[in-house]
Amino acid sequence: MEHKILSHQQIQHKIRRIAYQIYEANVSEKEIMIAGIDGDGLQFAKKIQSVLQDITEAEITLCKVSMDKENPLKSGVTTSIPEEGYKNKSVVLVDDVLNSGTTLIYGVHHFLKTPLKQLKTAVLVNRNHKKYPVKADYKGISLSTSLHEHVNVKFQAKNDVVYLD
Repeated sequence: MEHKILSHQQIQHKIRRIAYQIYEANVSEKEIMIAGIDGDGLQFAKKIQSVLQDITEAEITLCKVSMDKENPLKSGVTTSIPEEGYKNKSVVLVDDVLNSGTTLIYGVHHFLKTPLKQLKTAVLVNRNHKKYPVKADYKGISLSTSLHEHVNVKFQAKNDVVYLD
């Protein structure tokens, strides 16, 4: 049975709030890199990028982060922008849901191999079931859920929604 957690309107509000928080933390930056984890994390990153482009003169660069979410050690992590492109920059790693922390920790690990000005994380839904010491610096909503419940994020034109089932 699905329970709607966030409506389209609520998600848009959370995207704007997160974008403003990112802007406030990077107000003096000339470039901010938004690194979205492939899939819904990348879709969420694109939405944040769009709002940031409206509120700041800084260049907002989108980077796609790819990995096998089931086995990130095996495949490794790759980015659409070479390492030199984000060296000494402010990077925000974005995913849709922070569940166990596996995807975010491997993404963070990848970026830590390069000197950065700062590295922050952003998620739409924080589930509080972490098995790794990773936190979301920017989060849309925190949910205390049971392990057998599943958070489902659907990004669709003018009908974004988050369900719990």
